[in-house]
Parts: sequence; C-alpha cells; structure tokens
Amino acid sequence: MEQEISRARGDDGFTLRKGGNSLVNHSKANLSRVRSAIAERLTEPVVRVLVRTPLTPSAISWFGFILALGATALIITAHPFAAGFVVLVAGFFDILDGALARRTKKVAPFGAVLDSTLDRLSEAVLLLAILVAFGGSPWLVLLVFLALLGSLLVSYVRARAEAAGLKCGVGLFTRAERVLVLVLGLLLSHIANALAIALAIIVVFSFFTFGQRLVYVWQQTKE
Repeated sequence: MEQEISRARGDDGFTLRKGGNSLVNHSKANLSRVRSAIAERLTEPVVRVLVRTPLTPSAISWFGFILALGATALIITAHPFAAGFVVLVAGFFDILDGALARRTKKVAPFGAVLDSTLDRLSEAVLLLAILVAFGGSPWLVLLVFLALLGSLLVSYVRARAEAAGLKCGVGLFTRAERVLVLVLGLLLSHIANALAIALAIIVVFSFFTFGQRLVYVWQQTKE
C-alpha cells in the first residue's frame, strides 16, 4: 500500500496518514484541542486578574501542591468528602499556572520541570493517603499501586518522547481526567466501593493512555 506522510504543524505535531491512521490521529489531535479550549475558557477570567499581580506561574504551582498536601491531610484524618473539593481546587491551580505563564510570556524550561515534578508528587501523596486511610483490602493496595504506576508511565512516555524531539501531546486519559475521577471517588467514598471503582477506572485508562502514547511515538519513528 502506498504510504502518504504529511506534516501538519500545530499542537499535535505531525500526523501520519496511512490507511486508517489519518482518522485516528486526527481524532487524537481534536481531543487535545478540545481539552486545551476548555482549560482556556475556565482559566481566562482568573488569569486576567493574576496578570495584574506579582504572582508568578511557579508560585501558582507551589500553591496547588500545598493544596494537595492539605487534601492529603484531610484524607488521612477521615474527611474524604472535603478532600475531594480541595483536590478539585488544586487541579484548577494545576492548569492555571500554565495559562498564566503563556499569558505573561514567562514560559521557562525550569517552570515546566517544576510543574511536572509537583504534579507527580501531588498524585503520589494523594494515592498514598488513600492507602493509609482505606488500605485494609489487598485489592485496594493493588489498585493504588497500579494507579500510581500508570500515572507515572503516562507522563514518562511523553517526557522521553519530547526529549527525543518527538511530539506526544495525545492521550485519552491525562492528568486532568485522573484528577476528576479521583475527585468523584473521594466525594462518593461514603458509597460502598465507590473509591475502589474510581481507582480501577484510573488504572485501566491510564494504562490505555500509556499504550496510546507509545504507539503514537512509534508511528512517528516509522517515518
């Protein structure tokens, strides 16, 4: 079959067209654009206020991490419902720092590294807190371990791909989706197995996204 390769620069890098790959990659790019558009719509009013203050994107990143630590304390002290709301606010700050960096043109390599590192730490401490508070079941211990591993793999593939000069902005289940599902699990934790189901969803879709990104990077190397 004749292979047609076309480069379409944008948020999705370049698209490989070979048979059905064109449609699949186009859908991935659309999902990424929709996610970015929603984030911009949510953060725009707050960013307009923050640009008039001395707050930096890194300060916002740290504040979001502190909120995650607060949610961790709430989980450990048996207040998962309140923790769910705090995690949601922390997640908002996670997208706010990037929006502020772009608006103020303070996008810096170290800022991106700091943000990514604090994101991983936030997820780790939250999941470990769930393990401490609810970890009586071996199944829950396994789910927490796999959820943490899946989230790390999703981020690792993108980091390695971009370090190699490849694009990897695709992904069905990124950090934003993981945070939302975790928030729902915490808010509904009073319902039997609700938190375990939320963790199972995070595990399944995180590993799916890990495979999705790996395939996407592999397709680029086939050029």
